Amino acid sequence: MIRVFDNLERLSQAAADIFVDVAEQAITSRGRFSVALSGGNTPRRLHEILATKPYCNQIQWDAVHVFWGDERCVPFDDPRSNFRMARETLLNHIPLTAENIHAVQGNLNPTQAAAQYESELQKFFGDKTPVFDLIFLGLGDNAHTASLFPHTPVLNETERWVSEVYVAELDMYRVTFTVPLINRADQVAFLVSGADKAHALHEVIEGAYQPQKYPAQLIHPNGAHPLWLVDKAASHKLTVDVEEESAD
Repeated sequence: MIRVFDNLERLSQAAADIFVDVAEQAITSRGRFSVALSGGNTPRRLHEILATKPYCNQIQWDAVHVFWGDERCVPFDDPRSNFRMARETLLNHIPLTAENIHAVQGNLNPTQAAAQYESELQKFFGDKTPVFDLIFLGLGDNAHTASLFPHTPVLNETERWVSEVYVAELDMYRVTFTVPLINRADQVAFLVSGADKAHALHEVIEGAYQPQKYPAQLIHPNGAHPLWLVDKAASHKLTVDVEEESAD
């Protein structure tokens, strides 16, 4: 499903509604809610909304477990850290205990960091293959998502849940969820904002299937289409039917 909103604010409110709804369902059914956050700039407003009333009061935070779909291999206090962004915009403002925050150890060697995070998933999910209740993803202007960048070996990973990846154009190592792990999630929601994402969004959704070039095309949770929450600026090249949601 593709839902189009007037602006980032409306998009972020819809994402917050999804967070609250899925959390309530998961906690009622299984006693806990597992969510993987996305990095980048687009989720900032979502985090801020979740950290304030009325949303923060609608969530049973002691049953929420926060993970990250990817992370840059930098220390926690580095401005480029996805964990730091989430800490400043969300985690510092909600009653979430340290035991429920599952961060990538970006200060480690990339291979060690990926192995450690996979062990963290094994510890949390037990003997079962991890199935997240909700994974938020972003979309880069080159159609990467998480740290699944075009023409990188991690796109072909079929066994591991977490992998290190070197992104040559950024001269940086990252740690990322792999495609098989993401595609086992109960729900995957892309958050896409800005005209600079319009070409990538169009190619991923309407272009020829070229997943090595457009990695976000690989994301099909449980064989289904993911949910796309996009603003009008990002959607202006789409020709497929979309669900437009204007302000009340």
